[in-house]
Amino acid sequence: MSEREPNLQVVVETRDARTAVLSVAGELDLDTADRLDDHLAEQFGQGRHHLVLDLTALEFMDSSGLNVLIRSVHRAREAGGDLYLAAPNPAVRRILDITGVTTTIPPHDRVAEALAAAGGER
Repeated sequence: MSEREPNLQVVVETRDARTAVLSVAGELDLDTADRLDDHLAEQFGQGRHHLVLDLTALEFMDSSGLNVLIRSVHRAREAGGDLYLAAPNPAVRRILDITGVTTTIPPHDRVAEALAAAGGER
């Protein structure tokens, strides 16, 4: 068990009935992955299946975070939506590249590009 306080903030911005942007900041790891998973599940439960993850302020991600992304993209696609990654910093982008996640969930350089891909930029 970690002695430090989990460091993950998630801010949700609803764009329309089917689209939301989740801004993720801090560290996405074993201690915090469930928090992001809960936010994503809440959006799915509200019928939003086109979800943009703004990773601009995400400083670190481990395999627990990757697992949340992979499970969520499958869930979104099964419901006719998708998961869109936006603006990962170089360290997070490297993890996405090395693990092959970018072949399944290609990241966008900016949130606006991810929203356009999601059809949520109206």
